[in-house]
Amino acid sequence: MIGRLKGKIDDISGNTLVLDVGGVGYVVMAGARTMGAVGVVGEAASLYIETIVREDAITLYGFADKAEQHWFKTLTTVQGVGPKVAISILSACTPDQLALAIGAKDSAILTRADGVGPKLAQRIVMELKDIKIAAPVSDISVATPTKKAKIANDAVLPTNMAEDAVSALVNLGYGRSEAYQAVSTIMAKGEAADISSLITQSLKVMAA
Repeated sequence: MIGRLKGKIDDISGNTLVLDVGGVGYVVMAGARTMGAVGVVGEAASLYIETIVREDAITLYGFADKAEQHWFKTLTTVQGVGPKVAISILSACTPDQLALAIGAKDSAILTRADGVGPKLAQRIVMELKDIKIAAPVSDISVATPTKKAKIANDAVLPTNMAEDAVSALVNLGYGRSEAYQAVSTIMAKGEAADISSLITQSLKVMAA
């Protein structure tokens, strides 16, 4: 099993490169982010490798960083997402964008990738939503020993308040992931006394 390759780039063509390692040329497929990061022909490169074995072929997929490699492995656990589709998604979205999209249940972002329609995008979100890569809005803590919301009579905020705030912001025309990130920021501070305050402060975060 190949875990990593270090060598000199011998050739680049589309989403494939040939990496010369000690005189042996390894053909490696990679997404747009990795292809943009490795450099040009003749330069040294180091790639994390995932080896996919099929009955008719052995294919090497390369990644410039472990975050992208992790997402490749995670995405390919979803029914209907093969290596090529996973690479397409990683070409359209950064690891941070993917984590945010899954946490925000924002399947629309995934449809940016070639070969990913609305149904597959929704399946990816649903199958990965419980993986600990990004906490869903409903899991955001609103009252912990160190971060407790400032509410009269020490009442705990409704557990669905964050989701309601995100929905309200989406109805105002903001993207779901953008709204999710802003609401997460305010909820983490524990300063929103009610949903109106949460929405107002989230709007300020997005306007900053």
